[in-house]
Amino acid sequence: MASKELRKKANLIRQDIINMVAAAGSGHPAGALGMADIFAALYFKIAKINPKRPNWPDRDRIFLSNGHICPVLYATLARRGYFKTEELATLRRLGSRLQGHPHRTALPGVENTSGPLGQGLGQACGSALAARLNNKKYHVYCVMSDGEQDCGSTWEAAMFAGKNRLSNITAIMDRNNIQIDGYTEDVMPLEPLRQKYESFNWRVIEVDGHNLDEFIGAANRARKIEEKPVMIIAHTVPGKGVSFMEYDYRWHGKAPNGKEAKKALKGLNAIMDKLK
Repeated sequence: MASKELRKKANLIRQDIINMVAAAGSGHPAGALGMADIFAALYFKIAKINPKRPNWPDRDRIFLSNGHICPVLYATLARRGYFKTEELATLRRLGSRLQGHPHRTALPGVENTSGPLGQGLGQACGSALAARLNNKKYHVYCVMSDGEQDCGSTWEAAMFAGKNRLSNITAIMDRNNIQIDGYTEDVMPLEPLRQKYESFNWRVIEVDGHNLDEFIGAANRARKIEEKPVMIIAHTVPGKGVSFMEYDYRWHGKAPNGKEAKKALKGLNAIMDKLK
């Protein structure tokens, strides 16, 4: 799929996110919007998956560690054909399959239950090690936030992957520099992230998370790297595509009201018009 078509998919996913979170009246739009390009690339271009066979044993696994950005996961799965897009309107409703954090058995295509930060990388490492033990060739992706680099469990998993040379795992860090309490470097400074992961025996690739060709190229290189797990640090803009949300940490966990949602969708539609 050409980059232009992927950008259109990402824009549709962003529109879904706004509609979902606004209808629910709660949720986490900033991180979800910022990761729409990467999710479009993963599910429509990079990963070996089959929506008609969501439990295909040889499928690639995509783990979402920072489960609060699940609107981008749900919207992507629906657009990819795992379930009908109409169900997106049920986000966070009582009894809905689309809860505020993903549940592994609730929806086809959801590989892990997430919510408590810092757990996803360990889950992904377990899957990657299982692939090796079972002589399977599938690749494991783990999407994670920069804020959860505050968690000690993240670094335990990083040590485990480095020690076991899990070259069949690619972690993708959403380096958007925000978390719920403010900017990451004010809450708990994270840098130098590259050197930290390299010291744990990881190969690190840094990319512009909104440059689809750059990200796809990095993901393809990651699959060819032997003897080391790979961390792709994707520099993204929180709230990407919605001008009044971009770079503003206050939108980490705040839903837009009706007027704000209408304004956001108007801007996204203008972007879509330019892609035609």
